[in-house]
Amino acid sequence: LEQAFTDYTAESTKWDAAFHYRPNGDDLEIIFNTRGGYGTTIYQGTNRYSIKNFLIQQHKLEVKNKDFFVRGYMTTEDAGDSYDMRFTGINIAKFGANQWFEEYLGAFLGAVLGGANNEQAHAQARVFADSNELTTPKPGSELFNQLFDEITSDGDLSTGSKFIDQTKMYVGEGNYNFARLLDYKWDLQVGGSVRQYSLNSQGTIFTDYDGPIKYSEYGAYVQAIKKLIDDRLKLQASIRYDKNEFYDGNFSPRASVSFAVDEARNHNLRTSFQTGFRYPTTQDLFIGLDSGQGILVGSAPANLDRDLPSTDLTGRKVYSDSYTLSSVQAFAATGNPAALEAVETGLVQPERIQSFDLGYRGIFGKLYVDVSGYYSKYDDFINNTFVATPNTGTTADASGIADVATGNITFFQTYTNSKADIKSYGGSIGVNTKIFNKLNLGLSYTLAKFDFDQESDPDFSAGFNTPEHKFKVSLGSPNVIGNLGFNINVRYSDEY
Repeated sequence: LEQAFTDYTAESTKWDAAFHYRPNGDDLEIIFNTRGGYGTTIYQGTNRYSIKNFLIQQHKLEVKNKDFFVRGYMTTEDAGDSYDMRFTGINIAKFGANQWFEEYLGAFLGAVLGGANNEQAHAQARVFADSNELTTPKPGSELFNQLFDEITSDGDLSTGSKFIDQTKMYVGEGNYNFARLLDYKWDLQVGGSVRQYSLNSQGTIFTDYDGPIKYSEYGAYVQAIKKLIDDRLKLQASIRYDKNEFYDGNFSPRASVSFAVDEARNHNLRTSFQTGFRYPTTQDLFIGLDSGQGILVGSAPANLDRDLPSTDLTGRKVYSDSYTLSSVQAFAATGNPAALEAVETGLVQPERIQSFDLGYRGIFGKLYVDVSGYYSKYDDFINNTFVATPNTGTTADASGIADVATGNITFFQTYTNSKADIKSYGGSIGVNTKIFNKLNLGLSYTLAKFDFDQESDPDFSAGFNTPEHKFKVSLGSPNVIGNLGFNINVRYSDEY
């Protein structure tokens, strides 16, 4: 039972301190900021994790004035005494397993010879084998507590369950606004950033068995804003360039227009076109974690030949010489080798998005209306896929089929990009008005849709955790009777 492996304690301590120095009055400011958090909780991920005495810190130094800022900061984390509860149970159960099976088998055979059927013999043998404290440590016993302490202090998942994580991230950023130099006729900003990751889990999360994994990325941008027609028309455009050392550089332009139709600014239109992307995360690239049900393996080119936990296979074989999970399940159901489908999983690439939106906000007497809609299209949507890899054979010939038939396979979760045609769209409408000159009444509705062609990528699951329909009604007043006010909100969210 899970309560044998944790006390469900949840604690959180946070701190934040900043030192500000202005050597020239109000113009230039130098800031040193330090903040952190320390705590204990339960985390549900691939497994159940006890996050115990976890520590995260960030220290920042910044110099800025009205026109620019330059800052650098470092974020560090320490997993403390955190551990995987699933592997804690697995490795405690391994203790005395051989003797347990010998005692179980002896008791089972004895019961059968005594006239018991298989079900009765199993029940009797299980009780007999479990009664031995040396083979089945009981929660709370001295032996159980000793094993628990040893296993949760061991970072090797074949014998322990401890997480070791002392990962760091270093960031530098800068921005300059030329608006004052341009007499505020334009708002022109130029900036950039650089970031370096240092992954350090000693092989318990990432494949950093031989030392920290370091890699970097950088970017630069320019943004211009111009106001016209007595500031009723606002034009904004920007472009950003980003480069990760594992991928080609990416440009992401964006543009928006907002316009107040009338001089009173009671009716306003807005529209924008945006492009964006996201690089694969550190987990997508370098994770190497045995979840017990399968092994998570990142797809950075530098990760493919690194050692993987609990297996002699490499990431290169996993990504290039495996079967789809769905076809292995079909083979298990039918026994037909023709059901097996070999797959070469593409290495994860940056995900891209193009998005359009249009909105209107207007005032009609006491009625306020805000309407907006959006449409987004994704390319190379980052997702996971599950594969089964032959341990000794290959999908290129019958040796792979033999491995599947005999169960000589290992299951992996890979990181790749979906081939599905993916788009999302939606919108919202909000109406607010005042009734009886006292009460504020508000109504709103939000639509969020996520569509993709499942047939083009049968194993794809988007994980889109947003309700399709959301409604809200609010009624209130700040002073319905003297200084006494109230507010009532009713919300409804569709299933998701």
